[in-house]
Amino acid sequence: MSAEAARRAPVMPLSELVRVYRMQAGEFGRPVALSAFALSPAETERVFSAYDEDYHISRFFHFTEAGGRKFSINGFSATYVSIDAEIETIL
Repeated sequence: MSAEAARRAPVMPLSELVRVYRMQAGEFGRPVALSAFALSPAETERVFSAYDEDYHISRFFHFTEAGGRKFSINGFSATYVSIDAEIETIL
């Protein structure tokens, strides 16, 4: 793995991210504040940006901006994420 790839690698496995999301949201499709994932701001941006770059994963993620702490996800401002239930097909 190159140094660049290691720097961009998610620090939270997708299955763990989905587990935390479901604990916070209660069910798929509900928005959850990005700050609720208990990651540092840099880790939050790195994890979600990395998953957002992967087409097979990103199609299940929906970022929105509302009140709350803002994060830069691949250069776009976001405060919340909702995840489609179909993500379970790739876990």
